[in-house]
Amino acid sequence: MKPVEPRPYADPYVAGVGLGLALLAAFVLVGRGLGASGAFAATATGIVNIVDAPRAAGSAYFTRYLSTPGGPWREWLLFEIAGLLLGGYLSARLAGRVRVEIERGGRTSPATRLILAFSGGAIMGLGAALARGCTSGQALTGGALLSVGSWIFIAGTFAAAYLVAPLLHRSWR
Repeated sequence: MKPVEPRPYADPYVAGVGLGLALLAAFVLVGRGLGASGAFAATATGIVNIVDAPRAAGSAYFTRYLSTPGGPWREWLLFEIAGLLLGGYLSARLAGRVRVEIERGGRTSPATRLILAFSGGAIMGLGAALARGCTSGQALTGGALLSVGSWIFIAGTFAAAYLVAPLLHRSWR
């Protein structure tokens, strides 16, 4: 069987308009914006409740999700993340881009790449907890709501990316 030639990536302007429409639809249909870190906090809240850790469950971090009608397992962001995973898979499948591989530079071993990826994810997760929102929640939802803090966050994110990118670029050669 001949391998499927991957389709080109979507035009970034069209994808941006689509993302903006998805954000608008979330506001109109659900009354909330987009985000991701809240899904992990809701999951942690559900797990804390299952293991019956009342001291942890009483913290401000978890009480927000305890007030969700039906409990933390019915939090809107859990359904959003499930849809994101399913939609991402279907999109990759339709574009012929589903494959198992570790993308890395020529001088980077697969183990180093995975360590860097998981470390970066952990730092982003910690930052999301400290900032009370992830990059998608802060930039997309907060930016759309014209939150000054979110716009400062966006500027800081781009500044950090421009500073760190040349350092990491060397490992991808």
